[in-house]
Amino acid sequence: MPFASVNGQDVFYQDSGGDRPVVVFSHGLLMDHEMFAPQVAAFEDNYRCIAWDQRAHGCTATGETPAPFSYYDSADDLVALLDYLGVEQATLAGMSQGGFLSLRCALIHPQRVRALILLDTQAGLENPDNLPGYKQMIDTWATHGLPDEIADTIAGIILGTGSRETAYWQHKWRGWQSHNLLAAFHTLTSRDDVTDQLGAIEQPSLVVHGDADMAIPMARAEQLAEHLPNAERVVVPGGGHAANLTHPGPVNKAIESFLRRNG
Repeated sequence: MPFASVNGQDVFYQDSGGDRPVVVFSHGLLMDHEMFAPQVAAFEDNYRCIAWDQRAHGCTATGETPAPFSYYDSADDLVALLDYLGVEQATLAGMSQGGFLSLRCALIHPQRVRALILLDTQAGLENPDNLPGYKQMIDTWATHGLPDEIADTIAGIILGTGSRETAYWQHKWRGWQSHNLLAAFHTLTSRDDVTDQLGAIEQPSLVVHGDADMAIPMARAEQLAEHLPNAERVVVPGGGHAANLTHPGPVNKAIESFLRRNG
């Protein structure tokens, strides 16, 4: 399997290769590179598609407790991966947590970012009303393993009700190690709000959001698009939090149009 030894860790990635414009796909919390299979399949003939696993996630996760990290560290990891692969500039496509790090990458490494595709994400913080419930679920999972009730709740939040992807991802979640789970959740809840900095991001941006997203309300997507100087917004009817995975048709259509003009 391909790993890049960067920033003191072995980062797993998949790279379709070729001398084409580059799109880097960054996954959401509790997910991994496989959540972008519908996008890689759709775009790899015309674009160099790179999908990777972030710290504490997927094949990058290890048996050792990761040092505390932020989404700025993850942004640095992404740039280090680009350096490793010899890529000067890329369009960054990030879902939820992947959007958090993509926004920060555009802020601290603007010269490396051609454009942004922001999928069911936001610039602000978690709703404080939701945090106690999230923490209780994560603590229970980390201490006792993942019970069916919590697995179903998480699937409902990320994938929506009745998704055909549910069983596959629940199987993956049951393989998580507690130290990675707790580290990833801490990074999520300790992040800063970058809303006031969005005006500095001049790259073309596409904000795609499912109108049934239970994790991040549509108002946050509207706010994100309003604060980015060069943004367009697309609503995915019926799409939940991982709309790119559960509703790839309209999401891919929006991405294709955007890349044709800006990629």
